[in-house]
Amino acid sequence: MLALQQAHTGSPNTDLQHLVLPTRSLIIYPSAAGVVVLDAHSLTLVRVLAFWEAFPSVSHLTDHVICVAVDSGMKLIVAAMGVRVAAWSLSGVNHDMFRVHSTLVLPEHHIITTLDSKSGIIVSFVGRWLRVGLSVYTLILDNDLPTWSPKWMVSYVFDIQAIPHPRPIRSMSWRYSQASSRDDLTMYTITSDSTLRIFLPVLDLPQHLQLHAALDLYSIVPCSSKYPDQVESSVFWLDGEFTKNSFDAILAHQNDQEDACRRRIREIKEEGWDLFLRVLADRSIIITAVANIDCRPPTLLKHFTLQHTPPMNLPSLPSHLYLIPNKKQLSLVTSSPISTFELSLYPSLMPNLMDCSEILRLVRTPEGNGVGVIRRSGGDAWQMSENHSKLLLSGEWSTGDHVVILDGGRKFATYSASDNMLALCLPSQQTIPLPPIDSIFSIPSRHIGHEIIIGIALDSSIIQIDLSDIPSLTLLSHNRLPLPSNPKMILPVDPMAWGLSQSWAEHDVLLSISETGQLAFWVPENEEGTSSWRCTGKVTTGRKNIHKGRCSSMKKTALIVPEYQREELTIWDSKESEFASGLEYRGYFSEPINDLDWTSTPDMQSVLAVGFLHHVELLCQQRMTYFDEGPGWALCWKITIGNFIPYPIKDSIWLANGSLLVAAGHQMCLYGDRPAPTGESASEGLFEYVARQNGPLDDYHPQMLLQCLLWEKVELVKDIIVNLSRYVLLREEQPNRFVHKSVPVEFFLQKNQFSKHSPIAAKRYSGLFNNEQEDETIGSTEPGFSRPLVTRLIRSLELQPLSNLTRNEQAHLLVLIQTTLEIDEQRRSLDANGLRYLISMRSFYILNHRASTPNGLESKEPIRPQTGRRERLRYRDMVWAFHSESQDLLLNASTNACSGKMHWSDARALGIGIWLNSVESLKSQLEIIARNEYMAGDNRDPTACSLYYFALGKIKLVHGLWRQAAWHKEQAVMLKFLSNDFTDARWRTAALKNAYALLSKQRFEYAAAFFLLGGSLKDAVNVCIKQLGDVQLAVVLARVVEHSNEGPILQDILNKSVLRIALKDGNRWLGSWAFWLLHRRDLAVRILLTPLQEIAELLGIQVEGIGEPHYDDPSLALLFSQLRAKTLQAAKGTSEISGRAEFNFVLQMARVFCRMGCHVLALDILQSWSFERPSTARRSMFTLQPTMRRRSSMIIDMVIPSTVPTRTASPDPPARSLTKEPIKEEEGDLLSRKVGLGNLMKSAKQDVNVPEFDMSTFF
Repeated sequence: MLALQQAHTGSPNTDLQHLVLPTRSLIIYPSAAGVVVLDAHSLTLVRVLAFWEAFPSVSHLTDHVICVAVDSGMKLIVAAMGVRVAAWSLSGVNHDMFRVHSTLVLPEHHIITTLDSKSGIIVSFVGRWLRVGLSVYTLILDNDLPTWSPKWMVSYVFDIQAIPHPRPIRSMSWRYSQASSRDDLTMYTITSDSTLRIFLPVLDLPQHLQLHAALDLYSIVPCSSKYPDQVESSVFWLDGEFTKNSFDAILAHQNDQEDACRRRIREIKEEGWDLFLRVLADRSIIITAVANIDCRPPTLLKHFTLQHTPPMNLPSLPSHLYLIPNKKQLSLVTSSPISTFELSLYPSLMPNLMDCSEILRLVRTPEGNGVGVIRRSGGDAWQMSENHSKLLLSGEWSTGDHVVILDGGRKFATYSASDNMLALCLPSQQTIPLPPIDSIFSIPSRHIGHEIIIGIALDSSIIQIDLSDIPSLTLLSHNRLPLPSNPKMILPVDPMAWGLSQSWAEHDVLLSISETGQLAFWVPENEEGTSSWRCTGKVTTGRKNIHKGRCSSMKKTALIVPEYQREELTIWDSKESEFASGLEYRGYFSEPINDLDWTSTPDMQSVLAVGFLHHVELLCQQRMTYFDEGPGWALCWKITIGNFIPYPIKDSIWLANGSLLVAAGHQMCLYGDRPAPTGESASEGLFEYVARQNGPLDDYHPQMLLQCLLWEKVELVKDIIVNLSRYVLLREEQPNRFVHKSVPVEFFLQKNQFSKHSPIAAKRYSGLFNNEQEDETIGSTEPGFSRPLVTRLIRSLELQPLSNLTRNEQAHLLVLIQTTLEIDEQRRSLDANGLRYLISMRSFYILNHRASTPNGLESKEPIRPQTGRRERLRYRDMVWAFHSESQDLLLNASTNACSGKMHWSDARALGIGIWLNSVESLKSQLEIIARNEYMAGDNRDPTACSLYYFALGKIKLVHGLWRQAAWHKEQAVMLKFLSNDFTDARWRTAALKNAYALLSKQRFEYAAAFFLLGGSLKDAVNVCIKQLGDVQLAVVLARVVEHSNEGPILQDILNKSVLRIALKDGNRWLGSWAFWLLHRRDLAVRILLTPLQEIAELLGIQVEGIGEPHYDDPSLALLFSQLRAKTLQAAKGTSEISGRAEFNFVLQMARVFCRMGCHVLALDILQSWSFERPSTARRSMFTLQPTMRRRSSMIIDMVIPSTVPTRTASPDPPARSLTKEPIKEEEGDLLSRKVGLGNLMKSAKQDVNVPEFDMSTFF
């Protein structure tokens, strides 16, 4: 996804060094307290070598590296700072790793000014005017430990020759003679007026030099009307040692004909001409040559102009130029700013700009097109290029404590604490006085051509300033947030996504955080000349000591709370209610978090950048799934700079188009989507990845199909499958022509769907594809949903899977398609709840199979820990089967899923003991399980089935099985013991003693069997619950032994164990099932919506900690809609749930659908939900309330207690209650509904003289 696109590493203020490697050449130069290593041809950052890596004690100093030398033979980079010398070496197979090689400390008074290194020898110079000290050290490898040993030190006093120049000298170079018989030197000097002077040795005094030629601008460019403005230029000497290889390559390549260019190049090489490069004021380049320099005695020097290029894209006239070895062309590097280009007929330039002052923090414009770099001394403003691949310098400032970047990076304003003035940095500076401020930022204005600057003062007051295009600064307001006390911190809400939303949308501007961790969101209100702040929402986090915070455009808030040896990162949503605390993510990090920053994708998803010392982690929201409880947020990408920049990260900030700017030390690195190679398609970008993780799903996605099936949209699923089949068929015929189009949204919102087997129904998708004529042809011949169509579709998907589905999702899709076919064929015998259980069971087995298969979880996305093999179905799935009227079919399907042999592990995984209502059917199934447990394996062990047979009362059968276990060491003892009469108290006591003995040996299952043999069912179920941890087994034993679903032991298990587990784990499904068995149907409904703490207090159950609310399952709404009026008790429980609570509950379910990627189903539930109230009183109307109706029939419970209701009506919690009049009217209406329900119940008791009964007992 994200890749390094641009690195700003600083321009060199000294000479460059280079290092030639087999695969590339490197540029090395000092920058502040480090050494920068760049690729010589692309100027990409290879590594930053920090001096404190070798000398940690200098990390707090502000000294700079003075000089750098390169030992090309030993691949060493040597740098000096003061009296210290550090050396790094290249390692690795490809010479791509740098490590500290060795260090050297000179005597205290030997301050190094110049450094050189060759073949393991370091030469350092200490110079003051005419006296120079020279120190030579040699490298010694003692036991592979490199050390530097002093070889000799000497001081020199030089006899000098004064060579006067009319202008200050800017640079000089020495040229060795190309004749091997001479060692005299030629000197080139360049003065400030860009005049090149050539000094040659005097014949009789070779140690003295005399001027032989001077070449200025007008000797190259004649003074004529053609060049009236060429008054500035820069000139450089091109060393012949580097140009020789390029000339050899050109001559070797151009061997087809002897043209004029080839002859000139051969002449330059053979006669040893010296080449000079001059850059003119218009950025054009002139290459000249001087001949006969090596002639002795020197003759007249000849001067030629070889090439004049058109103006180039150089940012400024270079001050230095360096040649890098290259076999084909001349590779030149210029500074400052540092640039590289290949010298040919068409030079190409690649500038790289940067100041080398240490970076403190980064600020940006609201939309991210401009960024400000605040440095230890001053700072600079940058603009994003049009393709968002690089930054362009737009301005600088020297002083300022706070800076705000404006107008896409083209303007900026600085605030100085010394005079409390905000200054707009323009040619005509605009200022405005402000109180002492803590932070300052800008937001977009609703008025075109205006920007709003907001400052947060030290006293927590808010200042608003308007910036117009004129430009001018105008103070709009200076006020406070209406809070009872000053908040702990006031932060800006990130405006990155404001431009993506509608113009009428209201945007929060500020986030305040209190000492107690309460978040409050604020928007400004300007009416009739007055300005104030209005709170749009609050979230109670319960966090104290909040250290950092950041809020996104979508009001996702990230908070950092330091704890002992770690930091807690939490992400909160702004939509808090009694059904959602707002907490979406909680993670702990042992490494301190330096900074946080948000960005938004085009579809309004939020991405959080979490900055650490040497890396940045990007977190994105994860789509919720029906089967896995994965984290709400997960790592989607990680950017590590520690492998090439050793400095700690100071700040990281998002820019436009998903670019991330990381600042560390003196360098900046710009990351963006990886560009596609030429001729290849672009790889998946960051925003595309985030959309795939949390965006809306395709209609054929297995999660969408699953939810449609759960909500009884079977006909819609059949439509989707038919549509998918047509797309797959067209894809096979013409792969690159057709793009899948989803079914229309209105199909998801339809309640009564007609049959799809008619010819008209088969053509209803004829307009979904681009080629309408072909679609109509296919639609006219293609049958509707049928077994041949499903068979062909499954075969096609197995051969060529859909590209945007993972292997898990692909397998799940095939299962759902096959299941839909079976549902369609058995639609008359399988009810909706049975369908839901069947779907969950099939998905359970296919996901477990994929988790157990090698590479079964291979996918494009990170694997979540929760996607591994699961031990059982969720209680949610078991409750669907519990309320189904097709349990015989479900039992047969469950047996077939176990390959016809169900063991107890299979029965527990499928929840047979939970949902199978008939005790007789449970006994029969338990006997089958006992037989299968005994037949498992080759040993035929009677101990494996004793517990089940004893529960069924078949002691003699177990005795007979022991007769066949001659191999078992306990056969004789068990045969003798089981031959006794266990109706006798004596032998029951003996069985109990053996049970306790088995407990001591930790043979828990066998101990439970002996407890049953001794007639102690209560002890047996306790062993199952406490020692085996198997509540389902305890429930099955109680139901089978007591021959009832209402036995005292079962009631005790439900009250003391199951309900505690449900409350502790926050499992409302399990709690609802337990209350239904306990004939507390009112609580079975209320637990779906009522806070669990209230349920625990009502029942007097002491639980150490109530579990998470688990309002992240839309099936809760489905169960509530089924149970709320199923019986009179259920209706009574529904009446005790306020209308406001039910309304908020439906909104929460809609949000959960959106988090699952089923946005259209969220719309459907909001449109179709009916707020039915089982009452004879006048109903209150809700906002967005659809037409209400009463059910035509209601099942009457057998026993309705005549006591007062279990509790008074549940009012809204005080902290969230609204004081508006409509809510008060609703509460009054709630009381009237309760009274009406009570009258209805009394009337039913008086009019009906027969005992009340439950119709469900007949099924």
